[in-house]
Amino acid sequence: MMSLNEKRQLIEALRKGVVTVTFSKVSPENAGEIRVMPCTLSQEVLKANGITNKLEVSQTERTHEGSDHLGVWATDVKNWRSFRFESIIGWEVLGE
Repeated sequence: MMSLNEKRQLIEALRKGVVTVTFSKVSPENAGEIRVMPCTLSQEVLKANGITNKLEVSQTERTHEGSDHLGVWATDVKNWRSFRFESIIGWEVLGE
């Protein structure tokens, strides 16, 4: 399980740019399947993808460490996706 500090670090990295998150899917039809997802919460990246709707952009501001899951913009499918913190196997900042 991720510590509060690790959650904060991941959320901060997502707000700054694109992060590749590797996690295990938990939905019954895909349980255990590994997903590698480039994703972000960066306002700059969202705007570059046409996300300017205040409701959608505000989703990134509601993201907080106290939740058990995280909603992000998946840059590969260009849509909102989510994952549970407990299912994360690893993550890395793209370009580093």
